[in-house]
Amino acid sequence: MKLRGKQKSFLRAQANQIKPVFSIGKNGLSDLWLNEVQEVINNRELIKVNIQQASDITVEEAKSFIEENSNIQVVQTIGRTLLLFVVSKKENKRKISIDVAEI
Repeated sequence: MKLRGKQKSFLRAQANQIKPVFSIGKNGLSDLWLNEVQEVINNRELIKVNIQQASDITVEEAKSFIEENSNIQVVQTIGRTLLLFVVSKKENKRKISIDVAEI
């Protein structure tokens, strides 16, 4: 699903109270890390990822890695935090994506 402006705005509003679930540290990005992110995001649909100060990875590098190697969309970046969204593969977990589709 390609997100439009109003949909992104809705997701940003939903993410106000969410705390980062994953961090990117000095070990950087890997396929194993991305697989774990995909497991969690399939249950939640919307998560935040924080890039730690000690990491050599930039926000743009993290965004590119995530979008090129998965179907996860980066909705927003604020400082060193990325907001990620994907429609869950599990139908019983699709709460946010149903609301997004109606916008």
